[in-house]
Amino acid sequence: MKAMILAAGLGTRLRPLTNDRPKALVEVNGRTLLEITLSGLRTAGVREVIVNVHHFAGMVLDFLKANNNFGMHIEVSREETLLDTGGGLKRAAWFFLEGARRSDEPFILHNVDVISTIDLGRMMRFHTENQPAATLAVQSRKASRYLLFDRELQLCGRRLGRDQEAEIVRPVPELQEWAFSGIHIIAPHVLTMMDEEEVFSIISSYLRLAARGEKIMAFRANEYYWRDLGTLESVAQAAEDLKRQLP
Repeated sequence: MKAMILAAGLGTRLRPLTNDRPKALVEVNGRTLLEITLSGLRTAGVREVIVNVHHFAGMVLDFLKANNNFGMHIEVSREETLLDTGGGLKRAAWFFLEGARRSDEPFILHNVDVISTIDLGRMMRFHTENQPAATLAVQSRKASRYLLFDRELQLCGRRLGRDQEAEIVRPVPELQEWAFSGIHIIAPHVLTMMDEEEVFSIISSYLRLAARGEKIMAFRANEYYWRDLGTLESVAQAAEDLKRQLP
């Protein structure tokens, strides 16, 4: 199984920790965010990974080399200009499309700055059973933005905050809004349908594809621990959670 780790962000909210290192090498209880993410992917059966890099890119390469790639096959996708989530994935599409035998195998896309106990194996089984173009792990929690789904768990739109007007791409009588976790499972054919160019969010691609009738589904992950590590406060709280072996 293959995966991509999105690790190219500047990590500005984590300063001063990111003044001299990339976000991926910020540590929680002595382990970098990159190592924690790789460990979770390896446990789920992933053996081949591509990591996108930008800020202090050389440090990420040196870290991987010093740790023998943690026993995995790891490629690096350098971004001279930050391409956002969609642009970064599109730049790395070759990694998932090479070789006819592997071209139909779904892959995991995982933000480096989230930590969770979400069962990736269970999520993959859900994806395999439902055969959507993409499966997005979501939770019922407070967030600055929400994805909107119908009763069949299919993506219908998004809302940037509760006081903002929703962007609806598939009108349905009843919508459910959930916060996205930054963890996806994607069918490789999605890569060939990403018409956007250069810098773009993958959520924009999902919404466009949903409007065309492609099935983008929610995997409800309310029972799992999850934390965004984008702020100093979140990193400190994650360190305490890990000491307690998480909730």
